[in-house]
Amino acid sequence: PLIYPDFDDPLRQAMRREVELLFDAMVREDRSVKELLTADYTFVNERLAKHYGIKNIYGRQFRKGQLGKELEARYGLLGKGAFLVTSSKPERTSPVTRGKWILTNLLGMSPPDPPADVPPLPTRPADQNAKVPTMRQKMISHRVRQDCTSCHVLMDPIGFALEPFDGIGLMRTQDEGQPIDDADELFDRRKVDGPVELRNWLVTNYGKQFVT
Repeated sequence: PLIYPDFDDPLRQAMRREVELLFDAMVREDRSVKELLTADYTFVNERLAKHYGIKNIYGRQFRKGQLGKELEARYGLLGKGAFLVTSSKPERTSPVTRGKWILTNLLGMSPPDPPADVPPLPTRPADQNAKVPTMRQKMISHRVRQDCTSCHVLMDPIGFALEPFDGIGLMRTQDEGQPIDDADELFDRRKVDGPVELRNWLVTNYGKQFVT
């Protein structure tokens, strides 16, 4: 509650219902499965619309709404709160978890489990005035072991591209007071910068694999 005071059970339930309604509409309308990644529409009530920054949605009832270009990062599953929250830790984002989820569930590439003796990321310092590194900086300094690096180079760049979303799926431009760095080179040497380019990479290069 201290880190994400805006997150509560009604919002959590709304995020879940959004994805259920999106998938249901795609099945009923016989849409391409690729729209799970590219859908420029969604289903929201007032609570979730406010969270996403969608205007003129009122009441508890869910309704279909179009996502404008200003919300292009929200298109498809990768911009949905349900995915972004469940692939985060309670108090922070998790580029590793987000990257692994996409590799495993969308590309069919399951990285091995981490070694048992990997130390946790450093905790937030007690000194409120101490400079805290961004999540990206923590991850880069953390993956120093060779047996860790081989897997992290697959997962981390994908997760870094989603860092403009915080742990409850809110859009942000800063992490720990520093500008978000969401650019990186993926495992196939494609360079992406942010959620939109990540989604385009998935659809363009792995869309056929995703469908099958």
